[in-house]
Amino acid sequence: MSGHSKWSTIKRQKGANDAKRGQAFTKAGNALTVAAREGGGNPDSNFKLRLAIDAARAVNMPKENIERAITRATGTSGEKSLEEVIYEGYGPAGVAIMIDAVTDNKIRTTSEIRSLLERAGGSLGGPGSVNYLFKATSAIDVKAADPDQVFLAAADAGAEDVEQNGESVTVYTVPQKLEEVKEKLRAAGFEVTGWEVSKKAASQVAVNDPKQAETVLNLVNRLEDLDDVQKVYANFDISEEILEKVT
Repeated sequence: MSGHSKWSTIKRQKGANDAKRGQAFTKAGNALTVAAREGGGNPDSNFKLRLAIDAARAVNMPKENIERAITRATGTSGEKSLEEVIYEGYGPAGVAIMIDAVTDNKIRTTSEIRSLLERAGGSLGGPGSVNYLFKATSAIDVKAADPDQVFLAAADAGAEDVEQNGESVTVYTVPQKLEEVKEKLRAAGFEVTGWEVSKKAASQVAVNDPKQAETVLNLVNRLEDLDDVQKVYANFDISEEILEKVT
């Protein structure tokens, strides 16, 4: 297991309880609105909206807030229009970074992201500059169990790979199979502790210098703390030994 995988799992598991991210409701609400506008307000027929609702519930967003955000997708006079934007660039040590954002002011968001990247020694790239290094996937976390048994239980539902992450096992599959694999795991008696649609790097960049590792992680955290940023993906590989020193 790479340090990056461990870090990603920690981020998923702590996200719902991260007191520092006071803007969690805003981010979740924006994701709900965009998903409903794109595919309709019925989660039964809108996979993206179902995932957005799951994410909103994970941060304990009240039901009425969720419903309000979905209703907002129909368009209310006086409200600013939201759009999804994907940013690509590089961080320290040549680490590739992709950023999913939802914004009502693309100029502002672009400026904020460019500033953070450049201050960390990176740069903002154009469309396609790093996208080819990532592929769409989904990750499902299962409480401590035998990875082989987990994979056997989920393989026929579409699981592609498993990874041991300390006290949990992460199951990877294509986004379209996420719910099927998740339910298969639950039916087999495994405790599912978290899940997300994500992007997985085809190859990783080893960051062996502790100072560079700290800069990379600080950059990712600062990007995630921007109000308009939904998710950040990066292809760094930091050893567990270094990760424990800088987190």
